Amino acid sequence: MDFNHSERARLLVGQVERFMQERILPNVQTYEDQLVHSDDYRQWRIPPIMEQLKAEAKAIGLWNLFLPEGEHGPGLDNRDYAAVAEVTGRCHLAPEIFNCSAPDTGNMEVLARYGTPEQKEQWLNPLLAGEIRSGFSMSEPAVASSDATNIKATCEIVGDEVVINGQKWMTSGAGDPRCKVLIFMGVTDTNASRLKRHSMVLVPRDAAGLTTLRMVPIVNKLGEPHGHGDMLFENVRVPRANIILGPGRGFEIAQGRLGPGRIHHCMRAIGAAERALQRMCERSVSRVAFGKPLADLGGNRDIIANARMAIDQARLLTLKAAWALDQHGTFGALNEISAIKVIVPNVLQSVADAAIQMHGAEGLADPELMKLLTIGRLLRLADGPDEVHRKQVAKLELSKYLKK
Repeated sequence: MDFNHSERARLLVGQVERFMQERILPNVQTYEDQLVHSDDYRQWRIPPIMEQLKAEAKAIGLWNLFLPEGEHGPGLDNRDYAAVAEVTGRCHLAPEIFNCSAPDTGNMEVLARYGTPEQKEQWLNPLLAGEIRSGFSMSEPAVASSDATNIKATCEIVGDEVVINGQKWMTSGAGDPRCKVLIFMGVTDTNASRLKRHSMVLVPRDAAGLTTLRMVPIVNKLGEPHGHGDMLFENVRVPRANIILGPGRGFEIAQGRLGPGRIHHCMRAIGAAERALQRMCERSVSRVAFGKPLADLGGNRDIIANARMAIDQARLLTLKAAWALDQHGTFGALNEISAIKVIVPNVLQSVADAAIQMHGAEGLADPELMKLLTIGRLLRLADGPDEVHRKQVAKLELSKYLKK
């Protein structure tokens, strides 16, 4: 097992860190000042500074760093990209600036791996260029979507068309004014076996019959300018050619999509946890109470030490998962991928909560700390809740002892 990063990755990490320090972090407040806040997602606009920074990053080659295919990106494997993703996780703006943000990363991977030449020309190329954005429609409000076989929305093949019906909420990225296409997962054949019923279909964002009911608030925030859309599909018709890979291949695609995606989420979350720990330590040595720095009060040193150890453990396990994914593919890394999906968001949530506590009441009003806490809490549900991944780990562990 080798956790050493390639020379190419080390150079990219250095470049990304410099760009973060010199261009992104100094412009976070500019982005916030330019952001349009509105309950109506149709009023949302992309802050001009975002497109400016994207153009700068693209011009120096810090672009599409997540794609292992050399044709589209720098050719980093999952282990190498993990180091880059951790750096970008320290600022919520960074992934998009490098064209490495969800759900576009997963959608681009799907199209790069499974898309037809026509699908790639229409949707993948503009996504790779950062000209458009995309959404992912999978979760449904009426069923427990943690068990994806519960999905009830349909994408029925009728002649040369696919007719789509159902409600999808938590459609990530749907409120972005640049969002032009959704990947929709639904039932194509109810008579097929449980894992062969579903398909993934490309649906233009402006398709007739597609209604945005609302943007779903996350901890009372709408997440502008991206958001999570509650979407109603009523007899939406798209060409049959919009099916990705073929009818009934939805779960196959999902497994290929979610393996690398979970590595990306977790490494960004480790970067976010590092930022929370930094904020906590800075506060602990600069704030005085009862005649002492906070670092010298109560169990604060233990809290800081436990955070340091937890982050380091989470990083090592994530690097192991990335290595296993590179060596054996998604199905050869199921245990490690499920494990990090439980551990890393919980570490981020715990460290962010401790940082808020160290800041006292001020922590509750600190936008960055509250965002870090929210990211951790959201990731405990996104891409499968903790309980589903614990079930997977237990299943694989028990398989060693069950009689064959």
